[in-house]
Amino acid sequence: MLMQTHEARLDALRKELKRQELDGFVVPISDEHVSEYVGAYAQRLAWLTGFGGSAGSAVVLHDSAAMFVDGRYTVQVREQVDGNLYEYCSVPHDTLGQWLSEKAGEGTKIGFDPWLHTRKWVRAIEKQLSGSGVSLVPVTSNPIDAVWQDQPEPSQAAAIVHEDRLAGRTSADKRAQIADALKQAGQDAAIICALDSIAWLLNIRGSDVDHTPVALSYVVARDDGTADLFIAPDKVSPELKQHLGNAITIRPRSEFASALAELQDKNVTVDPDYGVAAIPQLLEEAGAEVSFNRCPTILPKAIKNAVEQQGHRDAQARDGAAVTRFLHWLHCEGPSGDVDELAAAAKLKAFREEHGDLRDLSFDTISAAGPHAALPHYRVDEESNIPIPPSSIYLVDSGGQYVDGTTDITRTVWIGPGEPSAEMTDRNTRVLKGHIAIAQAVFPEGTAGSQLDSFARQHLWAAGVDFAHGTGHGVGSFLAVHEGPQRISKAAGGQAGTDQSLMAGMIISNEPGYYKQGAFGIRIENLVLVEPRTIENAEGEYFGFETLTFVPLDRRLIDTNLLTADEIAWVDSYHAQVRALLATQLDGEDLAWLEQECAPLS
Repeated sequence: MLMQTHEARLDALRKELKRQELDGFVVPISDEHVSEYVGAYAQRLAWLTGFGGSAGSAVVLHDSAAMFVDGRYTVQVREQVDGNLYEYCSVPHDTLGQWLSEKAGEGTKIGFDPWLHTRKWVRAIEKQLSGSGVSLVPVTSNPIDAVWQDQPEPSQAAAIVHEDRLAGRTSADKRAQIADALKQAGQDAAIICALDSIAWLLNIRGSDVDHTPVALSYVVARDDGTADLFIAPDKVSPELKQHLGNAITIRPRSEFASALAELQDKNVTVDPDYGVAAIPQLLEEAGAEVSFNRCPTILPKAIKNAVEQQGHRDAQARDGAAVTRFLHWLHCEGPSGDVDELAAAAKLKAFREEHGDLRDLSFDTISAAGPHAALPHYRVDEESNIPIPPSSIYLVDSGGQYVDGTTDITRTVWIGPGEPSAEMTDRNTRVLKGHIAIAQAVFPEGTAGSQLDSFARQHLWAAGVDFAHGTGHGVGSFLAVHEGPQRISKAAGGQAGTDQSLMAGMIISNEPGYYKQGAFGIRIENLVLVEPRTIENAEGEYFGFETLTFVPLDRRLIDTNLLTADEIAWVDSYHAQVRALLATQLDGEDLAWLEQECAPLS
């Protein structure tokens, strides 16, 4: 008989911990590749606790337990996780190590799965536990897997070829670039762990993880341009084998751990952010010299070639037509009060499916009505779903995966009847001003995203308000919708890419926002491409942004009295581009609505 309650699951885990002679266990949202989205088989935290967010962790002791989430999920964790079973802890104020130091007694052993945590994480927790008498212990088998009776198997879907005409470069060319980087660094091999890096390097895709077209696998890339691909044999078709060629040896994924022993006496690099703790441990035990460096695929993957750039433009054009049709539909149907958040998300997906070879959504659509729009990372489900109230703000953040590009767009719209409040139009216009400031930014070579972030916030700061998320994240090419290393954020000091220089060819989002808890939320998001800027008599190289996303902005939420003449000109120019790009894809009432929405503000 399957255990149906989270209390029963927690009890079963505690019994398994006693059997394994452990006093506690840490449960992250992670897989063996430190993926942002993980397959159903790796949703251990959701199975144990009921939490459905994309970031968080739990720690379980025999007599207590806690959930750790950041500010994005403060409301969601309380709705989904039983407070009688778990204490709620807020990151970064509360740390897992601090909690264990206070709750676990001296001499206790806290288990962790070394295939789900990086060595960097292990060292950080060990530092927090220093002097407490609490020790971290790597487990050889995950205790949750022992009690999860109906745990799904990893996806068996076949890996597919991502054609060179879409990739813009052959895998052989990419592997030669990686080989050169390894030689220059004096390294013999790199362990490629991140699934999107493997997909990029080999020009393959898959469907093993929701929203990210990747295949479960590992790669050992060598300094001679050859590589070993560790992947389940059932995923490999004759077409894939032919595509990979003789320079890539295909081996069962189950052999990856034992195969690391073959790298004895080699200098091997592992990415500290994507290589789980088990990998360097096995390499060191085999006698390899391990160094921790950014994966050599990360930066080349982020810098899109001309083919990928054009693919993004083409995908954005189709996606823009679909989103515009949806916004017109919502403009007509929303005021009735008969459309709920789930129905709106489903309708948007249907429009995308009609507009050209949608392979998947690029993430779960944030379809947020009324006060839900004030939760930046809200995800609607059957329990949270509400009707979209008439006379309110609705926020939709969504994207699609197409073979030629990955999209991500947010629009905030007014649902009639009536007019938005002065506060709503003020906040939306200030967000728009910040969005325009990023879109128009010109900056010298070497500029990091953290140096641009205040451009997006300045007009909100002037009114005494701010937003608590980053302004921009990198985006892949028919790959991960959140892709490093670049980002725009006020966090600096080497944190998660904020010190990475913005380079020509990088794609990044431009998405300032404002959120009034319990009332409404606003975000305006387009994707932009970093491109060279020609400036007469410039001293050095300069860059700016090409806007890639083209969908109308809601005119009812714009106060032109707050815009400068230059900002009004930007909006009018943007809408003229929207009209020119989308008019050929629309007709009838959709086209008439587009023309109306794209009329000049002035």
